[in-house]
Amino acid sequence: MKKLAAITAVCAALMSTTAMAQDEPMDIVFTHHSSASNPFWQAVKKGFDDACSKIEANCQMIFTQTEGAIDQQAANMITALAANPEALITSIVDNTAFDPIIQQAVDAGVIVIAANVDDTEGAEGNARAAFVGQGFIPAGYSLARKMAEFFPEEGPIKAVVGISAPGQNWSEQRGQGVMDYLEAFKADNPDREVEIVRLDTGTDGAVVAERVGAYLNANPDTTVYFDTGLWHAYVAQVLADRGVEPGEVLMGGFDIVSEVLTQMEAGYIQVQVDQQPYMQGFIPVMQAYLAHTVDLSPADVDTGQGLVLQEDVPALKELAAQGVR
Repeated sequence: MKKLAAITAVCAALMSTTAMAQDEPMDIVFTHHSSASNPFWQAVKKGFDDACSKIEANCQMIFTQTEGAIDQQAANMITALAANPEALITSIVDNTAFDPIIQQAVDAGVIVIAANVDDTEGAEGNARAAFVGQGFIPAGYSLARKMAEFFPEEGPIKAVVGISAPGQNWSEQRGQGVMDYLEAFKADNPDREVEIVRLDTGTDGAVVAERVGAYLNANPDTTVYFDTGLWHAYVAQVLADRGVEPGEVLMGGFDIVSEVLTQMEAGYIQVQVDQQPYMQGFIPVMQAYLAHTVDLSPADVDTGQGLVLQEDVPALKELAAQGVR
């Protein structure tokens, strides 16, 4: 009976705490490194907004004006924290730029959760409570390993790895994963010529199309192009405009957005990695809510490295159009 009474008391306390939190809605802010024009982040925002609606929180997602601008993200973070929110969700694309800001927030009692991108050293490198997002090196490795199934059976392999955002954790780590597998493939196939080229490409579709398009024009024997983001969809359009047949240059990258799915259907993109952006917006809000209301510690969540092929596209197109994939 004593044990039952204790459990009943705990449950009553939790319900009381939750009710109090609902009477005073949480203030949650999400700062990150991307601009509003990036279609991937619209899916993250939908997950964020849906979760905020469920817990009736006051929420704001703050985009940068310039894609990938670390200084703008830091400024947005400082401004947001000045309003004393209960929780901050943020991407950590740089190992040092945000450390003092996040430490100050944690010291002030703000719940801080990294989403989409983490410090490369995880909790050892930053004071954030947890990370919700993809493991980038394993995801890059899986992408390249699956793409190898499409390699020609004979002849040289000339691979280009496009680093979308040089110096930023997500892009560098994905590229590293791709190159790690390509090196393993090279070691396993000593009788074949395997060339691996790193190319800094950018995060603007037109710029990526121009840079990669120029490289492919000068190196028509390229076998495969890997993008560390979604911008190979623009390269696909360049190839189509030039009359290059689908599959002449194999292509793969990350994130499920409508333009990527269109190019997969057309046969220009063979493999794509899904990191489930809706989850990256939704789960941190719920973890922040539980930390705030019942003092549950946020936990790391790997949102996955699901591989998408051409035959998977029909089932995903509707979800992508809804903004959840």
